[in-house]
Amino acid sequence: MAIEITGFNWVPDFARGYVRDLRPRWACEEIGLPYSTRLISPIPPKPATYFEEQPWGQVPVLHDGGIQLFESGAILLHLAEKDTRLLSRDPQQRATTLAWLFASLNSVEPGLFELGNVTLFSKDEEWAKLRRPSLMEDIGKRFDRLADALGDRDWLTGEFSVADIAMVTVLRNADNSPLITDRPTLAAYVARGMARPAFQRAMDAQLADFQPAPVAA
Repeated sequence: MAIEITGFNWVPDFARGYVRDLRPRWACEEIGLPYSTRLISPIPPKPATYFEEQPWGQVPVLHDGGIQLFESGAILLHLAEKDTRLLSRDPQQRATTLAWLFASLNSVEPGLFELGNVTLFSKDEEWAKLRRPSLMEDIGKRFDRLADALGDRDWLTGEFSVADIAMVTVLRNADNSPLITDRPTLAAYVARGMARPAFQRAMDAQLADFQPAPVAA
């Protein structure tokens, strides 16, 4: 049976191309794994049955035959187990790849979540204005260490892997920000990821699935 990935059928313009079902789409495209999409609305009320698949009603959810799972990181790991182009079978290479996969989601992404809240969703709140300078400094320090760890390699572990799918999609949340543009190593890394044909196919597919904005009742 083909892989089925659940995504949203509409999001605001600023979120298009950034919804996390892009991650498993990209992984499937890298290894030529066919997949279909099941599209749901992000606007409440969501079907009650969907919360049995994803407790918070988010995407993606993956169906792979009799296997069902949620969380993009878990889905990426599941898909990576299918092909050595995403996850090496060499014990140390595998371990390093997994470490970077988790690091992208646990050590890098949370700061960018908070930055999105501070600069977009809560930008007019006084607390957000006060928090932004120290948050930018904290994220910048973390990005400096990431750039140092990447060094002059093209990819986190030397060879492209599932860890790069996770990290590139995380770093894209800082697109056109000094957090990226002031760090040429990271800017070039993100550009390499986005230049991959599989990324472009995944992006095109996600964008094509979005429908016009829903009409207000």
